[in-house]
Amino acid sequence: MNTIAIKMLLGDRAKYLGLVFGVTFATLLMAQQVSIFIGLLARTASAIYAVPEADIWVMDQRVRYIEEVEPLRKIELSNVRSVPGVEWAVPFYKGISTIRMPDGLTQQVQLIGVDDVSLVGIARKIVMGDPKSIQKPQNAMMDKSGYDFTWQGQPLQLGKHIELNDNRLVINAICDVNPTFFTFPILYVSYNTAMEITPPLRNKMPFILVKAKPGENIDTLKKRIGDQTGLQALTQNEFAWRSIRYILERTGIPINFGITIVLGIIIGAAITAQTFYIFIVENLKQFAAMKAIGVTNTQLLKMVLTQALIVGMTGYGLGIGFTAFFFNMTADSAALKGFVLHWQVVAGTGIVIAVIILFSIVFSLRKVFTLDPAVVFRG
Repeated sequence: MNTIAIKMLLGDRAKYLGLVFGVTFATLLMAQQVSIFIGLLARTASAIYAVPEADIWVMDQRVRYIEEVEPLRKIELSNVRSVPGVEWAVPFYKGISTIRMPDGLTQQVQLIGVDDVSLVGIARKIVMGDPKSIQKPQNAMMDKSGYDFTWQGQPLQLGKHIELNDNRLVINAICDVNPTFFTFPILYVSYNTAMEITPPLRNKMPFILVKAKPGENIDTLKKRIGDQTGLQALTQNEFAWRSIRYILERTGIPINFGITIVLGIIIGAAITAQTFYIFIVENLKQFAAMKAIGVTNTQLLKMVLTQALIVGMTGYGLGIGFTAFFFNMTADSAALKGFVLHWQVVAGTGIVIAVIILFSIVFSLRKVFTLDPAVVFRG
């Protein structure tokens, strides 16, 4: 019976390709959009996960996500260091600044200031130059994507001069990092340099990075820091997810991507169900003939399930393949850097496609189950 089912399915190439196209389109749209959505959310927390050395981030109580800065007093660094269980605590600067190139053009950048001695928070993957050069005055390191964006079409080269708030900086190192939610170039300097080149304010320190002593319970230390300093202390994952939730709750990104994903499901289901229905209707005489010679509804169901399995696996495989090919081809693109096809997306898309296929079968088989075998003898 399976052989007959396959011959019926492949006998009408147009209908078969239409079925496969519907499943492929739905798979591609869902897998791609969900992956891009996850990638955008991951960028929200990429600056946090880029500092694996820190166990705890300390900040003002009013901070809701990584891009929201409420400067702390200088004395807070000493207060945090004095908390029992803290192995070390260092300042960490993150803010938006504007640089000016020698040709007079300006460009916004994400300015990151790391501890002058330990360099905690600096990018680990270095493309060119020495990252320790930023310990010297007027030295900076820029990310590769930001360099390409700032000096478009020019090869990577050290020694580029830029101006930030009337201060001259020299790019003496280039790194490779995952982009953040705001895709401005990332400029690394020492913390002291960041304090010197940013506008004069009474307080400038946005974050304090803390490392717990070996064997110290992170949750206990976090609570102790909050109780003794009155500041907000969050673990890396807590701060990352708080930043992600802020974007989910305060922007239209979830709604826009959600609409696209739902439309993909609806369109894919509609195309598949309609094509399956037409396929069944145009083969009613063949099904009637099989019922006339004793084929049961259960056997017919198995035949259609075989056809659906072939269509589903083919369309799903093509859709996932096209999605993986898309992300592979755009891996070096600055706009889509870091976006990948996660296995959870592959599995979830497979489940949704299976539901679409089952819905199409139920929608199409009603005519077969109620079919009168005598229809085959009618002219």
